[in-house]
Amino acid sequence: MSSFAIPLSGLNAAQSQLESVSNNLANMNTVGYKDETVNFADLFSQAYSVTTNGSGDPLQTGSGVRVASIDRNFTEGSLNETGTDSNMAISGNGFFVTQSVSGEQQYTRAGDFTTNKAGQLTTPSGDLVMGFPVQNGVVNTSGLLGPINVGAQTSPAQATQNFSITANLSSATAVGGSPAPTTLAVYDSLGNSHTLTVAYTKTGTNSWSYSVSIPSSDLTAGATGTTQLATGNLNFDTSGKLDISGGKNIAIAGPPAGSSFLDGAASLNMNWNLTDSSGNPTVTQTALSTSAAAATNQDGFASGTLSQYTVEADGTVEGTFTSGKTLPLGQVAVANFANVEGLTNMGNNNYEISPASGQAAIGTAQTGGRGSIVGGSVEQSNVDISTEFSKLIVAQQAYSANAKSITAFNQVSQATIAMIQ
Repeated sequence: MSSFAIPLSGLNAAQSQLESVSNNLANMNTVGYKDETVNFADLFSQAYSVTTNGSGDPLQTGSGVRVASIDRNFTEGSLNETGTDSNMAISGNGFFVTQSVSGEQQYTRAGDFTTNKAGQLTTPSGDLVMGFPVQNGVVNTSGLLGPINVGAQTSPAQATQNFSITANLSSATAVGGSPAPTTLAVYDSLGNSHTLTVAYTKTGTNSWSYSVSIPSSDLTAGATGTTQLATGNLNFDTSGKLDISGGKNIAIAGPPAGSSFLDGAASLNMNWNLTDSSGNPTVTQTALSTSAAAATNQDGFASGTLSQYTVEADGTVEGTFTSGKTLPLGQVAVANFANVEGLTNMGNNNYEISPASGQAAIGTAQTGGRGSIVGGSVEQSNVDISTEFSKLIVAQQAYSANAKSITAFNQVSQATIAMIQ
């Protein structure tokens, strides 16, 4: 009988609402969980035998209710700082890209990541966190996605290729005078350091000679003192500005022919840069009482092991090594969708694409409408307890009301049967 079918559909609808509210409340503390809402629609209306009244209006009655959709609210939850290096949150649009054990690509907002025994970033269920690889020390955003390794790693040594000295040579120095030389550490191809000594001697008015050397004990030739790598002249104008008409850098190579480094490293091929990034000379000649070097800089470094890592706003995972060098380890991939509510919920905070969601537009954070990455934090559930309790009360009352309708229809049926008897 339709009299019973209609309130039964109402009971089923209220039951679905109660299940949804219960699920939301159960996941209040689930990282990255998104609140779901049940939407209803009436069933096809049944027309009476006389389809219209005197005014021509149709005479119809409803046949009950059904669940029309269950929508997810993908608004951002509050961000909670955890202090755990592997944790991440997306502030804004987008999903982390993961790969399940079976190789399926999935998407999540839950960034409570950890590491596996191989040092790779994973979800708590063991899915790999995918990102763009590093090639030759640079993130390749055109490369294929792969796991991000933050485990035990070593950074290769880099031989010094460029160095600079910020110094002033006193114009008051007598011709033939040699102020204290400037020293700095440079690195060979194996990461071993060598003390580079740059000495100056005044040869005339506004003219100086220079000599660049390293300790002879570092070379196979073996000797005491230093071995000269380069010599030349520095000339200044009447304002004390270095003349760089001959070039902005000086090429320095070594060891000299017939000798090599004791550690077996390749020969050094360096540039002594005489200007800063603005093109201003770094060596001057003014009437200071003494000559002095204010700063030195070089781009070589020794090898090192990974000591810690951080996640930048664009998703780049920056590793800090014991050598003091900071290098990228990878860049977290972020996916966007044309219709996020069309994603299929797979459980464990994971989603998969569907025809309704469209294909994933995968790129980097802070590009293409994607949000930024907040390292050391996670996104909390966006469930609002007061809203859920309100929905709970409404669903409970709806259930009770439909149950009361069934009771009333049952009484009518019993009365009808009694009249027949």
